[in-house]
Amino acid sequence: TLIAVAGTATTVAAAALDLPEYDRYAIHLSHIPAEKVHQVSQTFIKMTRAGREALGYMHPGRVDVISAGSLVLSRIMRATGATEFVASESDILDGMAWSLV
Repeated sequence: TLIAVAGTATTVAAAALDLPEYDRYAIHLSHIPAEKVHQVSQTFIKMTRAGREALGYMHPGRVDVISAGSLVLSRIMRATGATEFVASESDILDGMAWSLV
């Protein structure tokens, strides 16, 4: 199972789920098929900056990097043969906090 965390994965998940705005509860633990990841990546690459910026789920700090990030995720999935990824809203910061408790 490929588990993907952080901004690129959750933004790709939001796009794949066709969310009108960012919804961490809809994204967390969603299963995103590889084919959908490849499609979303190509969509981001073809969009203008203004087009990406206008997406309701797009974080302003991700507008300029999501095309490259989604392409990396797509290529990792192809290279590993992963058929889907599970999106997680929990990441390394959550793990670090839990380790301190």
